Amino acid sequence: MLPMPSRTELRRRVPRLLFGLVLYGLGVAMLVEADLGLAPWEVLHQGISFNTGIPIGTVGIITGLVVLLLWIPLGERIGLGTILNVLLIGIVIDLTLWQWPIGETSTWLQWSLLIGGTLVVALGSGFYIGAGLGPGPRDGLMTGLAKRGIPLGWARAGIELTVLFIGYLLGGTVGVGTLVFAFGIGPLVALTLPRLTVEPALEDARERSELGEAH
Repeated sequence: MLPMPSRTELRRRVPRLLFGLVLYGLGVAMLVEADLGLAPWEVLHQGISFNTGIPIGTVGIITGLVVLLLWIPLGERIGLGTILNVLLIGIVIDLTLWQWPIGETSTWLQWSLLIGGTLVVALGSGFYIGAGLGPGPRDGLMTGLAKRGIPLGWARAGIELTVLFIGYLLGGTVGVGTLVFAFGIGPLVALTLPRLTVEPALEDARERSELGEAH
């Protein structure tokens, strides 16, 4: 388990974490409704959902818990953000899709949902990653493999191509939206993350420094 920040830091970081996770879940729901293609993990979740009848967000929660089990041999440490990531995003996805008005979606609305959903996911990522309270389960899996000597880029590509292929075989939606997300999300997160990262408060940084000197 990652060290718990001070109360002051938690008051600063937790609201941003929660806001970011809600935004992320909302963005994914928008991409599902666009029906033009999903990100690799969501293709897998949707494919499993189609074959089991379990809502896609709930599938994401179950998958996240399974991925966390893979952290054990990799030696990754869970943070508060990791746990909330697993639970909250899936709940928001299911609630959003449950409340979404039923009806035909025009082409312009599909593209609006695709572009808007990608932007919302990027903004949500900036908030929840920038809160610094622990990585998401899938990110931790990639970094854990990287620590075992596999280049991070290769680890990420290998995992995402694998889940994309399995999800496609299960009936998940792969399309132009998958490409838009794949090529767009990296630069967008790179744009939002530096602006949304929470720097340690002065007193918290001093406290950590003193603890380090004591050891």
